[in-house]
Amino acid sequence: MLDAARASGRVVQVGLQRRSTPHIAEAKERFLGEGKLGKIALVEIYCYYHMRATENPPDTAAPEYLDYEMWTGPAPMRPYTTLAHPRRWRAFMEYGNGIVGDMCVHMLDMTRWMMGLGWPSRIASTGGILVDTKSKANITDTQTATFDFGEVKVVWQHRSWGAPVAADHPWGATFYGDKGTLKVDVYGYEFTPLDGGAPVRRGVTYELVEYPEDRTEKDLERHVAPAVRYHMRNFLQAIDTRGRPVSDIEEGYISTASCILANNALKLGRTLAWDPKTRTVVGDSEANELLRRPYRAPWVHPA
Repeated sequence: MLDAARASGRVVQVGLQRRSTPHIAEAKERFLGEGKLGKIALVEIYCYYHMRATENPPDTAAPEYLDYEMWTGPAPMRPYTTLAHPRRWRAFMEYGNGIVGDMCVHMLDMTRWMMGLGWPSRIASTGGILVDTKSKANITDTQTATFDFGEVKVVWQHRSWGAPVAADHPWGATFYGDKGTLKVDVYGYEFTPLDGGAPVRRGVTYELVEYPEDRTEKDLERHVAPAVRYHMRNFLQAIDTRGRPVSDIEEGYISTASCILANNALKLGRTLAWDPKTRTVVGDSEANELLRRPYRAPWVHPA
């Protein structure tokens, strides 16, 4: 997709909206841009939402309105269950990339953007289904992944059980610098200097006066509405100027592929070294086989 976008000269934006979140952009400029954190060597990113399906419904025939064969597409065929369709497909690795693909990708991408990081050179992961063993869901309920960017290590953790480490930051990132600590999430940020100064806090930006429809729009996550708006404005501006949007397809590719590599590292039980020039795992043919999922016949992979 990246090659196609570059060859055609198209403007392609990925929906990683943390790059367009007003208070996060402010934190990036105010604390990282001005060097108030000092040297940062470790960033912890995390999600403690209880978002993994816990149900165990029976296998049944698919409803008459659903062409289950077509719905499954090239993915492996599973028995139909109400847990899979229509909105719970995230519970299965056959259809997605687990909580790492759902949630880690956003915080990893945000961290990369805030710190100007490119590709990780090494990716490792450990975890599994350690607590909730009764559900049909086969995504991990516990997983840690380490993304090695050289002088900066980014460590992801999710638990879909238990209490969050910090109740007010259940899905976010903590930047550890030798001059201070910065916690960032979709609801705000908190900077704590190490020189004894007072902490600096900022909440999420709401635009309820400018956009009163945010109060009434069905199913809207109000706290991210401004981020979505700024993201779309940036996309339209990039179309006008033929420039690269803040969440250009190459940035989305890096963050997404890094998360997929973390899942593959967990599956294989070893650390993977990535070469972005060849787009391959160094010296690991088994890991490279996992970069492309096999297609179920009669579907044929476009490559």
